Amino acid sequence: MTHSVESRFIAIISGALLVVVAPLFTLFLALSSQQAARNQSEHIDVMLTTNSQALARPLWDLDSESIHQIVAMLIADPMIHVVHVTDNTGKIDISEIDVDRSEIASLTEISRQITYKSANGTREVGTITVAIPTLGWFSTLHEMELAFISIFIIAILTVFGAAILGNRVMVIKPLLRLTAAIEATRRLGSRHHVDWRSTDEMGRLAKSFNEMQALLEREERELKRAHQQTTEIYNLTPAMLFSLNPADEIAAVSDYWLLATGYQRADVVGRPFSHLVALQDRTLYENRKQKKRSAGAAIEITLPFLCSDGKVMDVLIVETELGAVGGNVPGSLSVMTDVTELRQSEMRNHQQAISDHLTGLLNRQGFEAFLEQKIAEADAVGGEVSCLFIDLDRFKAINDNLGHAAGDAVLCQFVERLQPLLRSSDAASRLGGDEFAVLLAGDAAGKSAAELCQKIVDLFEVPFRAEGTGVRLSASIGLAIYPIHATSGADLLQKSDLAMYARKRDGKNGAQVYDSSILDKTRERAEIESDVEVGIAANWFEAHFQPIVDIVTGVPAGFEALMRLRHPRKGLLSPAGIIAVAEENGTIGQIGNLILEDALANLARVSRLSGMADSYVAVNFSPLQFDAGLPSRLAALLSRYAIRPSRLVVEITEAVLMHDNPEIRTILNEIQGFGCRIALDDFGTGYSSLSYMSRFPVDIVKIDQSFIRSLDQQGEIGRKNKMLIEGITAISRKMNCKIVAEGVETSQQRSTLIDMGVDYAQGYYFSKPREINDLLSGLRAEQVPVASMAG
Repeated sequence: MTHSVESRFIAIISGALLVVVAPLFTLFLALSSQQAARNQSEHIDVMLTTNSQALARPLWDLDSESIHQIVAMLIADPMIHVVHVTDNTGKIDISEIDVDRSEIASLTEISRQITYKSANGTREVGTITVAIPTLGWFSTLHEMELAFISIFIIAILTVFGAAILGNRVMVIKPLLRLTAAIEATRRLGSRHHVDWRSTDEMGRLAKSFNEMQALLEREERELKRAHQQTTEIYNLTPAMLFSLNPADEIAAVSDYWLLATGYQRADVVGRPFSHLVALQDRTLYENRKQKKRSAGAAIEITLPFLCSDGKVMDVLIVETELGAVGGNVPGSLSVMTDVTELRQSEMRNHQQAISDHLTGLLNRQGFEAFLEQKIAEADAVGGEVSCLFIDLDRFKAINDNLGHAAGDAVLCQFVERLQPLLRSSDAASRLGGDEFAVLLAGDAAGKSAAELCQKIVDLFEVPFRAEGTGVRLSASIGLAIYPIHATSGADLLQKSDLAMYARKRDGKNGAQVYDSSILDKTRERAEIESDVEVGIAANWFEAHFQPIVDIVTGVPAGFEALMRLRHPRKGLLSPAGIIAVAEENGTIGQIGNLILEDALANLARVSRLSGMADSYVAVNFSPLQFDAGLPSRLAALLSRYAIRPSRLVVEITEAVLMHDNPEIRTILNEIQGFGCRIALDDFGTGYSSLSYMSRFPVDIVKIDQSFIRSLDQQGEIGRKNKMLIEGITAISRKMNCKIVAEGVETSQQRSTLIDMGVDYAQGYYFSKPREINDLLSGLRAEQVPVASMAG
């Protein structure tokens, strides 16, 4: 190895010298020789030209003495070694030589004709021939050039020698030590290290080799220890391990496997493992390897295993081919786990996963799976499947007022009443909250479902018990039948849900069978949602004013701002449908903010009329509008339109107050402290309206119109409602609150309310809600004085 590396290094350097230095040196000699030859040729040419002219006359005159003188002068030139002059008549033949005659053969001869211009013209009179030395590459070099070449050659040889020495010391020597360490490791088996330290690449190589040797040494120790541990683990680990040969015969089993199964090692080694599998699953086990799987992936299979005492336990077997993990060992290694209790637990968990934890009925997931199963069965026999979607009316009020525990108790009571009405083939589910579904299949499923709807409605005639008190509820039920109304299980559930919502919109407490008009109403609702969304963006909402008058004089004291949507194509849309949709999708807060600003802008226009400077506007606020920034927004709007705070009445309903939210209470206090007044709207319709008057800042109480309408009725209902209105009026006066009666439509109602001491009223008897321009025109025409409620 040493000779090979060093010889290759020398060959590389020598090749570099031959490829680079030798051509350059040759080119230098060639150029030098070429230049010397050119100089010699020019010199000889000048000498011959000059002397041939000088010899013309002597040759013509046959003057030998003059010819000898010229020849002597030529031979004196260091470049000319032989001079030979002859004439054309043969009378003169003169030669001069300054070298040995043996050297003449190596000289180069150059001849030239000698011409003489006589009276008869130019004539050739003779020939002159000279012999000059032939120039070689080195013969033209001067001493300085030879010295430079010698120094250059010595420098090249020095660099060549230094490179070989450096290679031997810096490369060959550490390589020899590295080779020795490798050979020693190979022969002796122990990890030998390289004794070489330097900061160059060879030092880093030696350091890396030593680190690798140390790492391999540690890994060898770890492998030996791991092999020993593996052997111990196989026999001592508390897991059921067994090995199979390529024929699926048991090759080895762990001690824990024997302990768990009750077999003896001699009884099972060499026996096909399939003989220990329950008979009905042996084919499944034998075909386990036929399933397509990725290379090296373990095979997992769960099946019943026969123990030595005849007991059957469910086991999970995870099998890995030994050859698939990088070895050449045939056969496989398997881990067997007793999953009997786990499978039983999975069955229990599955049941829990598809069951409602509170009522024990199916949950939505379980119900949907059962629904798909019944749909498939109905398709097979051409039968029907009926779905009832049940929603408990007014259930949210129980949670809000009595707590969720009371609500859960009512749900459980409903389920207890429902279950006796169901057949064994029926299924009931709690889909979530207070929503339930019942599935009926079989013959005449539609007729049975209709009968069940009525029975469920009748269940609510008896009050439920919650927190020691009776609670009355009702149910809205939607009924859809497959395949009459739906094409799939999900479609059936959706259609019954739509029918239930239709029942709720039509007054609750009853059942509704799905029909196509319900879907039309759903589309209409979706259209309203679209109109609301576009109306908010395009500011289609406007505030119409309904006067609130002194009930005795009929003089307007203020106005209630009522929301209207003016569609550019449909005109004014009904507010009832819009409010219902907006409350469901959460846009009621945005609409409320738009109406608030428009109401204040309208009030500013009304204030310009004579006698209207103290009129006020009452604006309904939804719970979504009560955020921390509401007081500052009100202040900014009132300032923008130059309206005193006392001229703004914030109307709130029980929905705002029922949770007794401290943040809302703080906001109301800030609004009242700022100068605005608070009106409690729809008073008397909730569960605890009287308590709100003591816990919240209330300036005005508005009696709900349902009480006002009943004043015209005769009998017990009318008498009781009069008593309630009188009580509300008396309590409100005691608490320094003004009273406004809503929905006054007849003179008899007005007279009765005057007798009861009600302060103000509003309703169609006095005026319908009017668009602001129409209202302004009417007020200008009437020019009536305005009573004030300020202060």
